Amino acid sequence: MAQVPHEPEEPAVTAASYAEIQQFYGRHMRAMDEGRVEDWTGDFVPDAVFATNARPEPQRGRAEIARNAETAARQLREKGVLRRHCVTTLELRQGGPGPTLLAKTYALITRTVVGERSELEFVCTCEDVLVRHGGRWFIRHRQVFRDDLPES
Repeated sequence: MAQVPHEPEEPAVTAASYAEIQQFYGRHMRAMDEGRVEDWTGDFVPDAVFATNARPEPQRGRAEIARNAETAARQLREKGVLRRHCVTTLELRQGGPGPTLLAKTYALITRTVVGERSELEFVCTCEDVLVRHGGRWFIRHRQVFRDDLPES
């Protein structure tokens, strides 16, 4: 029987932590999809970084992330577009000392104009560094790679 190579063992994430992070993403993405930008951006630490291959420079700080998210939400409302983020294939690992986790997911983003067919708009790979403060999780760093764009 052939041996399957495996990655080095990492400290396990508890089932309770995994479920808690799934709840975090459900609430987080629903906030954006429902246009509750303040709730969505409240999940980022004040000095968070949001990087994506769809922008030449990362967004730095919750205030900048909020401004850009509000602009995007307003533009979608004006066009009558509903966008839904479906986060899947959560891989969760310890992210370093203290209460830090590395979360890797795929995000399938759909676009719907009322009265028209829904369509898959983007597929992304996402990596978040999550930190725990005051009994809840926050995003310290988010990296998003849209599959339809070059990685760099």
